[in-house]
Amino acid sequence: MTAFEGLTAGTWTLDPAHSEVAFTVRHAGISKVRGIFEQTEAELHAGETAQDSSVRATVQIASINTKNEGRDGHVKGPEFFDAENHPQLVFESTEITADGEDLTLVGNLTMKGETRPVTFTGEFGGGAVDPFGTTRAGFSASTTISRKDFGITWN
Repeated sequence: MTAFEGLTAGTWTLDPAHSEVAFTVRHAGISKVRGIFEQTEAELHAGETAQDSSVRATVQIASINTKNEGRDGHVKGPEFFDAENHPQLVFESTEITADGEDLTLVGNLTMKGETRPVTFTGEFGGGAVDPFGTTRAGFSASTTISRKDFGITWN
């Protein structure tokens, strides 16, 4: 067992059918835009303790979906993410701590060729065997970043 009750030590991979990388950003300073990245991969290497565990997550920039094709094309372009030259957004943890169900993930986020330290706060929802006999685990995590820290300074 690990610090995550019900989760056996080993490598766990993201189930894209039951996962989402979502975001909310301010638009024109007056409203909010929500979106998702539709192509993501992640691995959790669960150790005997949270401190012995690590996470690596990759997001394909070209899979951004804000429900507006024009906006999506613009943010994939060189003024924002520059998906042609920087096709992925990558998070690699350097430290994970757990306090009951509460998690803190410290690590490095690379976006548009810039790597910066970030801290995610989250929750371990538990582990269980589904009706098909597959062991699953649930996690959620969030953070707040400034795109300007990653060289995305348009307007």
